[in-house]
Amino acid sequence: MDVAIAGASGFVGRALTAHLLERGHNIIALGRSASSLSTEARTIDVDVGDEVAITSALAGADVAYYLVHSMAAGGEFRSADLRLATTFGHAAAEAGLSRIVYVGALGDAPDSAHLASRQEVGSALGVGGITVVELRAAIVFGSGSISFEMLRYLTERLPAMVCPRWVRTRIQPIALTDLLEYLEQSLNVEAGIYEVGGADVTTYRELIAEYARVRGLRPRHILDIPWLTPHLSSYWVDLVTPVDRSVSHALIESLVTEVVVTNTEPTRRAFSVTPMGVEAALTAALDDQADEVTRSLFDRRNELVDGVYSVVVDLVVPPGAVEAAVHDLKEIGGKLGWYGAAIGWAGRLLLGRLVGERLRRGKPELLEPGALVDWWRIARTESGELVLRGVGWFSGDAWLGFRIREGSLRQVAAFRPRGIPGFLYWKLLWPVHGLAFDRMARHRVRRAIRSGRAAQNRDPSTN
Repeated sequence: MDVAIAGASGFVGRALTAHLLERGHNIIALGRSASSLSTEARTIDVDVGDEVAITSALAGADVAYYLVHSMAAGGEFRSADLRLATTFGHAAAEAGLSRIVYVGALGDAPDSAHLASRQEVGSALGVGGITVVELRAAIVFGSGSISFEMLRYLTERLPAMVCPRWVRTRIQPIALTDLLEYLEQSLNVEAGIYEVGGADVTTYRELIAEYARVRGLRPRHILDIPWLTPHLSSYWVDLVTPVDRSVSHALIESLVTEVVVTNTEPTRRAFSVTPMGVEAALTAALDDQADEVTRSLFDRRNELVDGVYSVVVDLVVPPGAVEAAVHDLKEIGGKLGWYGAAIGWAGRLLLGRLVGERLRRGKPELLEPGALVDWWRIARTESGELVLRGVGWFSGDAWLGFRIREGSLRQVAAFRPRGIPGFLYWKLLWPVHGLAFDRMARHRVRRAIRSGRAAQNRDPSTN
């Protein structure tokens, strides 16, 4: 089908765009900054609230997914969401679409402004008389989901925590992978509201415990304080997590409402999805993020994004040293001197032994994906490019990549801390890391220059 996705730059929107492209659909990605997406989809920068512009953007589409919310707008998000949904519904009808597919929120007559708004939007999308398929869901487990990121940061950074009574609220989270299947199948089901969730009904307290177990952390200790309100707890969350406050506050206010599937039969009849449980969903979310970091390592920037810190160094490689720099990547393994600052790396290996790491040097016979080289596993290698993933790191998950292209070297280091030790390791050694990564990149260039000069001296034609 020709499918338009409004909100394609958001968490679910990005994943859905990639998913539907893989399934052979033609995608029109819509949003304020859709053109910034790295995707094969046709992208159109458009304001969803501009009815004339969005009607034009929807022209030619068969179906539209509506994945837009305004929680970042602060206290006025509810009225803004209602206005945008009404505008989009009229535009979709005017453009001749057959249906709108929308992800709303579970909850029986919720008092929360966030949950109530999500359900109001589902009704508003149909004002133009267009068919609407509304999937109502709770937390979606996936890197980039605000709810998942709150769970991640709280559990990773706090071995013990004081929580309000909402930690005992029942919830039925769903894996992003399962939600994507429901969304694709929504192209062909009858119009209506469908409640979707994972295989397990749990509580926020149990989610924290399960995340800690899946991540390999020590058990987290939680003390319930009944009189600690969601509003007060939102300020505590602000101190611990770097997520958008305007969004997190709206979400926290909704945590007192149970969000579980209560009407299973319509969903069971219409869809052929067998959703996974909490443990599998958490594992999949963490594994999917690791795979994504590996794939997009050279697109990362110097910042913390979804629990992963990155350090990027870009340097110019002189024309006479480019070939030598590409060849030098194949020399990795067995010698600390290859990385530069050999004494510093020796100290890092010694520090690791004190906490149980057993990082060993070694060079494989063939540098290929999956091969072990020193304390890394080769994730990707081709001419002028090498991506490594850490093996056996106590403090967390590490990536290191080198790419030589068009006379420049891009070196990217990424780190996903594991618990308090990983967080402290990164924060306390940040000045050392900044210096070490810069020196490593410069060492690459210096080695290439020396090798290039040596090659010229050995070539009689250059004398």
